[in-house]
Amino acid sequence: MTTSAKARIIAVANQKGGVAKTTSVASIGAALADLGQRVLLVDLDPQACLTFSLGYDPETLERSVHQVLLGEVKAAEVLIETEEGPVLLPATIELATAEQQLLMRTGREQLLKAALAPLARQFDVILLDCPPSLGILTTLAMTAASGVLIPLQCETLSHRGVGQLLDTVYDVKRMTNRRLKVIGVLPTLFDSRTNHSRLVLDRIGADYGIDVVGPPIPKSVRFAEAPAAGRSILATARSSKGAAAYREVAQALLGTETAATT
Repeated sequence: MTTSAKARIIAVANQKGGVAKTTSVASIGAALADLGQRVLLVDLDPQACLTFSLGYDPETLERSVHQVLLGEVKAAEVLIETEEGPVLLPATIELATAEQQLLMRTGREQLLKAALAPLARQFDVILLDCPPSLGILTTLAMTAASGVLIPLQCETLSHRGVGQLLDTVYDVKRMTNRRLKVIGVLPTLFDSRTNHSRLVLDRIGADYGIDVVGPPIPKSVRFAEAPAAGRSILATARSSKGAAAYREVAQALLGTETAATT
């Protein structure tokens, strides 16, 4: 990727919580930074888990992506440097009121896209951490993005929600963002010891006709330990299988971009 190119924007989305979505954003972001990419992470979840996981207390922040979406400040004025390399556009609990506040805004679906446009040449990759819902914030993310990555826990109930998410992707593609593509499913919380996890992994691509971005991310207590340190697993357990898996995923994402531009 050349430094003059516009950033590739990826929405990381799943309306089901507990699928390692935020963990994936933080870990992929750190892995991409290790690969020399200029990375921006955008926290669009009112729970602000990404912001907290990267070492910042949302309750102490005076400005966040909430004010950016309302047009009160520019995104560049809110950016925070993280210790691992990626830059963060943080969230606070105020974001919980965004859907109601944006409901009557004309062209609301384009607000995030417009806010990120001035940053497009400052970064190589922008990862959007969507909330665990299919509301307006997820729609804003998909409208701004060129691709959607779907973290999916390798269990049946998580598997069943993919169809609903894909319906939302296709609606956004038809109404607000024709260039939006599904990058694929990222299997998470994978336990290779169980037949159930292996069965779900085998079925994902065939059932929905979408790619599986690998390798699957293994289930590990190391992921729960990382947010307490305000770092990703690439910093807290660099030699772990989970960290290695996310490095491979980051390389795979760069490979998909290369293939798309050749």
